[in-house]
Amino acid sequence: MQFARNPAISAARPSVSLIKPLAALWLAGVAMRMTILAIPPVMPLVHSELHMSETQVGLLVGLPLLMFALAAIPGSLLIARVGATLAVISGMVIAALAGAARGAALDVWTLYAAAIVTGFGVAIMQPGLPTLAREWLPRRIGLATVAYTSGMMMGATFPPLLTNAYVLPLAAGSWRLNLVLWAVPALLIVPIFRLLSPQQRSRAAAKPANPLWWPDFKNPVVWLLGLTFGSNNSPYFAISAFLGDYVAGQGRPDLLGPTLAWLNGSQIVSLVVLFALAGRLQRRAWPFLIFGPILLAALLMMILVPTGLVIMGAAALIGFATAMTFTPVMTLPPVLCSPADLPRTAAGMLTVAYTCAIIIPTICGALWDLTGRPWTAFAPLCLCAATLTVLGAAVTRYRPAQDVSGETFVGR
Repeated sequence: MQFARNPAISAARPSVSLIKPLAALWLAGVAMRMTILAIPPVMPLVHSELHMSETQVGLLVGLPLLMFALAAIPGSLLIARVGATLAVISGMVIAALAGAARGAALDVWTLYAAAIVTGFGVAIMQPGLPTLAREWLPRRIGLATVAYTSGMMMGATFPPLLTNAYVLPLAAGSWRLNLVLWAVPALLIVPIFRLLSPQQRSRAAAKPANPLWWPDFKNPVVWLLGLTFGSNNSPYFAISAFLGDYVAGQGRPDLLGPTLAWLNGSQIVSLVVLFALAGRLQRRAWPFLIFGPILLAALLMMILVPTGLVIMGAAALIGFATAMTFTPVMTLPPVLCSPADLPRTAAGMLTVAYTCAIIIPTICGALWDLTGRPWTAFAPLCLCAATLTVLGAAVTRYRPAQDVSGETFVGR
C-alpha cells in the first residue's frame, strides 16, 4: 500500500538540504579566520609589551601564512586518508586551542611558536573547503564557495569590529585574555559544524581511497591560481598587520579601530553583491579587471594622501576589492580540475599563495625598518594589485583539466 506524499514537505526538503551544508561551510569559514585575525586589533599592545620591531611584526603575520603554505600539502594527504570533513574538524580544533595558547606567550619566540601551530590548524582546513563544496553541492559550486568565503570574511570582520568595543573591555584590557576569548567561539563551532555536515552514505564516501595528494607543480594552473590568490591575500594581511603602527605614525592612533572596521566591514557589503552574483563568478574575468585596479588606486591613496578620512576610505576600498576578487579565485579550482585532482590542486595553489603572503609582508616590514618611511611598506602591495589584475583575468581563460582516467572533466 502506497501513501501519498505531502507536497509541502517535498517542496521544503530541497531548501533544507541546501541550507544545512551552506551553514556548515559558512561556520567553517568563520573558524578559519577568526583566531588568526584576533591579533591585528591588539597589535599595538603586543608590540609594546614584547618590544617588537616592524620586521618582527611582519614576521608575526607571516608565520601563520608560512604554515598555510607548508601544511597545505599535508592537509591534502589528510583529506586523502580520512576525508575532507574530518580533516576540516581536526584543523578547527588545532587552530582554536593554539589560538588561545598565544595568550600565554612569554616572549616573541613563544608567541611565534603558538602562531605557527595556529596557522598549521588553519592550513589543514583550507584544502578541505573547496573539496566539501564539490562533494556536498556539486551543482551549486559557486554558491557553496560564496558560503565558505563569506564565512571567512565574517570571521575576519568580527575581531576588528568587536574587540576594542566589547571583547577587550571584557578582558580588562589584556590582549592575552582577549585571544583566549576569541578562541572560545571558534571551538564551539566544531560540534555545530559536525551536526550540520551531510551524512556520508557509504564507508567509501566517508574515507575516499584517493592516492592523489601531492600537487602537480608542473601544471601551470597551479601557479596561476597560486600567484593570483597570493596577490589577493598579501595586501589584506599586510594592511591588517601594519595599519596600527601606520596610523600611529601619522599621529592618529585613534584611527586604528575605525579603519580596521572599514577594512573588514566593507567586506560585509561585498557579501550582498557576491550572493547576488554567485552564478556569474565562475571563470569570469570581470572581477579581476574591475577590482584589481580599484585595489591599486586605494593603495596609492593611502600612500599619497595619508589623512584620516582618506586612510579610512582607502581601507574600505581595499577590503571591498580583495573580497570581490577572493571569492572568484576560490571558485576556480573546482571547475578547472577533476574531482580526484581537486584536493591536491587546492593544496598546491595554497602553498604558492601563502609562500607569497609570508614573503611580501616581511619585505614590507623590512622596507619600513630600512628607510624609516612608513609608506614604503605599502609599495610592494601595489605590485600585488597589478599582478592580481593580469593573472586573475588570464587564469579564467583556461579550460578544465582532464580527469586521471583521461576523460574530459566539465566543471559546473
